[in-house]
Amino acid sequence: MENNTNKLPKILIIGGGFGGIQIAKKLKNKAVEVLMLDRHNYHTFQPLLYQVATGGLEPDSIAFPLRKIFKGQNNFTFRVADVSQIVTTENKVLTDIGEFSYDYLVLATGSETNFFGQKEIEHFAMAMKTVPEALNLRSLILQNFEEAVSETNPEKIAALMNFVVVGAGPTGVETAGALSELKNHVLPNDYPELDISKMNIYLIEGEPRVLAPFSAQASAKAKQFLEKMGVKIILHSRVNAYDGQKITYNDTQTIATKAVIWGAGVKGALIPGLENAEIVRGGRIKTNAINLVQGYQNVYAIGDLAYMETKDFPHGHPGVAQTAIQQGQQLGANLINIINKKPTKDFWYFDKGSMATIGRNKAVVDLKFWRFQGFFAWLTWMFIHLLFLVGFRNKLVTLINWIVNYFSYDRGTRVIIRKFNRETMKEADAAV
Repeated sequence: MENNTNKLPKILIIGGGFGGIQIAKKLKNKAVEVLMLDRHNYHTFQPLLYQVATGGLEPDSIAFPLRKIFKGQNNFTFRVADVSQIVTTENKVLTDIGEFSYDYLVLATGSETNFFGQKEIEHFAMAMKTVPEALNLRSLILQNFEEAVSETNPEKIAALMNFVVVGAGPTGVETAGALSELKNHVLPNDYPELDISKMNIYLIEGEPRVLAPFSAQASAKAKQFLEKMGVKIILHSRVNAYDGQKITYNDTQTIATKAVIWGAGVKGALIPGLENAEIVRGGRIKTNAINLVQGYQNVYAIGDLAYMETKDFPHGHPGVAQTAIQQGQQLGANLINIINKKPTKDFWYFDKGSMATIGRNKAVVDLKFWRFQGFFAWLTWMFIHLLFLVGFRNKLVTLINWIVNYFSYDRGTRVIIRKFNRETMKEADAAV
């Protein structure tokens, strides 16, 4: 257990995502002690996880050591820890490495995949919220084709070459597009023994259109891009079951597949102990206008975990990186004001727009007063993502990979480093 011996207020941040990083940076050189806990020692740039999963990038291109981010910030301490319980009556948290006290607690744990209580689907479908999950998915994709090469049963080959993406939000659309580019440009050269034209990519969505939160113009264009790339889009459909062999949707329709990628929803990554908090739809914690968890005086929540009702966002803010970044910056300033007994400022979200890439030269961008699609949107998407990647090396390596992939029509990281056991749905022994 660590104690605050110098009597400065201790701000404990759980989570090293976009929001956690911003609030810690905002507190640099302030008269406070900042402690950050995270189960990993790195920050993950989640918007590019699908590229790790489909062989476009290596994981170290989108991960950056948290300690390196805060190098030289003397009031900052970091520990790798898995938080199991919050004890608000004693202002402390319990972890696998001990207890940590706080004066102010900030929950920046983000979100996790939501399977909506469907345990069988949760067991067999592939999530993609973390680097290990993205690597597992990459292994599964490549293992399916390695197995298909040696298989003689046509039905089994079909199941190995059918890929189903559930959820047509940005993650689902981008993943389906990346799989299509693998099919069209990469896999025919890697597996000449297989008829890659028989590889099918399905995108299942419950809403009447893809990219439902986007404008109708962007949605229609994204659908057009995907269909031109060969993705089979199934709208107005709900997945009922998946047993590792076939997926069932709309009660009776089935697809034989050994690869289901689940992007149909997320929920707040809650930590036990907040009995007084109001948990709303999607596992989010209700907060007031300064991100204070209702029912508590010194516990705050930001980003995907927080649910804040405002006039412009009566159902809470969107679960995107910009929300976490802006809330982290604002809460950092507010905490200093609270400590110094100064007025706080309510959070106001500046919507910078939405964007998604479907593939080479294909993207959609929705800004407040301007919507555009195609090549320029694709360049905009790349620029913005490079801009927000943490670390110069990561930016440079990612840019070089994109340039090489663009001109070579190739993805150079098609290696099975960690074998994936399809039965247990866990990482098996290392492949090397």
